[in-house]
Amino acid sequence: MQDALRAEAARLGFVACGFASAGHDTLRAARLEQWLGQGSHGSMEWMEARKDQRASPQGLWPEARSVIALGMSYAPEGDPLALEGRPEKARVSVYAQGRDYHDVVKKALKALARWLIERAPESELKVFVDTAPVMEKPLGAAAGIGWQGKHTNLVSRKHGSWLFLGAIYSTLDFAPDEPGKDRCGSCRACQDACPTDAFPAPYRLDARRCISYLTIEHKGPIPEEFRTALGNRIYGCDDCLAVCPWNKFADTAHRHLKLAPRAELVAPDLASFLAFDDAGFREFFSGSPIKRVGRDRFVRNCLYAAGNSSAPELLPRVEALRRDSDPAVAEAADWAAARLRPFP
Repeated sequence: MQDALRAEAARLGFVACGFASAGHDTLRAARLEQWLGQGSHGSMEWMEARKDQRASPQGLWPEARSVIALGMSYAPEGDPLALEGRPEKARVSVYAQGRDYHDVVKKALKALARWLIERAPESELKVFVDTAPVMEKPLGAAAGIGWQGKHTNLVSRKHGSWLFLGAIYSTLDFAPDEPGKDRCGSCRACQDACPTDAFPAPYRLDARRCISYLTIEHKGPIPEEFRTALGNRIYGCDDCLAVCPWNKFADTAHRHLKLAPRAELVAPDLASFLAFDDAGFREFFSGSPIKRVGRDRFVRNCLYAAGNSSAPELLPRVEALRRDSDPAVAEAADWAAARLRPFP
């Protein structure tokens, strides 16, 4: 059945499919405990609150016997770093330029789950896409669809760093695949590319310094020590992924059709985003993963980018936001305005 399941997964748009045991993995659990113990998860309290369920598939669902790990490509067409020298533009992480991946991946997972239940009606299963205490990356590595690189993300020999991950927990006993082999070698491109030095060591990420965490998960003002390093990144960061040499094998021909980027998010003008009120933000980002951060956090990020832009034409919009009802937005506007005003 496993070969047939792989074929069905491919038909549904998954470019990677592997199998792993749902049993407890002592090393995986220890690494999670260490990471949490160091406070590297920042304010993501939900990661610690359910750490026992996250540490092992059977910790979340004791009846689980196997994990089906799946990957769906979102390979970009161009260079994700192309806007680095264009401060008037806003940089949106590749994964967020298209439709909300939660919806696309979960729909395909549910279709694959129905296919499996039809063939094994005595079995039970659960599907997950980044919204439950599931360690998709180490499980994907255990199932052989890639390995966790020095930037801690999954890397595939065929699809580089551009994979959305999903998992199916099953009560069936599938034969596990060989775990992914680490092929990073002596390369440290991802470590050197990080603008905020978020990697205290290879294979270790301090989320508190990560631009993706700061622009998406972190609430309130972003610490001043990181604001200049944000550059024009307003939602997420692709730097450590984009420089990975294995991306030379990634091909947009394998990208899921529903994950193509929206043209207006590939190289958007920063100025237009500074004008968003809540209703405008919600309308523009309907169906986008960006919608979940809300208008206030998004505009806060855009103000930091404005402060880094050296573009005085943005000053009127920035000044207007100094009176914003959200304290973090108002504070970010103060910071940006001070950097954009001409010196006496």
